[in-house]
Amino acid sequence: MADTSDTRTPAQIEADIRHRRQVLAATLDEIGVRVHPKTIVGDAKAKVVANLDHTVGRAYVQVNRVVTEVKAQFTDEEGAPRLERVVPVALAVVGIVGLLTLSTRRRRG
Repeated sequence: MADTSDTRTPAQIEADIRHRRQVLAATLDEIGVRVHPKTIVGDAKAKVVANLDHTVGRAYVQVNRVVTEVKAQFTDEEGAPRLERVVPVALAVVGIVGLLTLSTRRRRG
């Protein structure tokens, strides 16, 4: 059988009750803040921003890797352009731009 005798004084019991009310009030305040719509929206925004930052960071790394690989195709180890690769690409770009320009002029005229 459990001992139900309490050796605390009435003042100690009242102090304990006040303390427990303060703890309960603080807990309820914290719960109120957590379930407040502004808090929920703020948390959701923070998650979206964190995910976006992560995604943008990964995309930046990937783009940087691709640019480095493409640059390596058109430059030698010293950074000088590899003309045997640059010239054909440049000619192809000039040809495509020329064709697009002619095509646009024919449609207008």
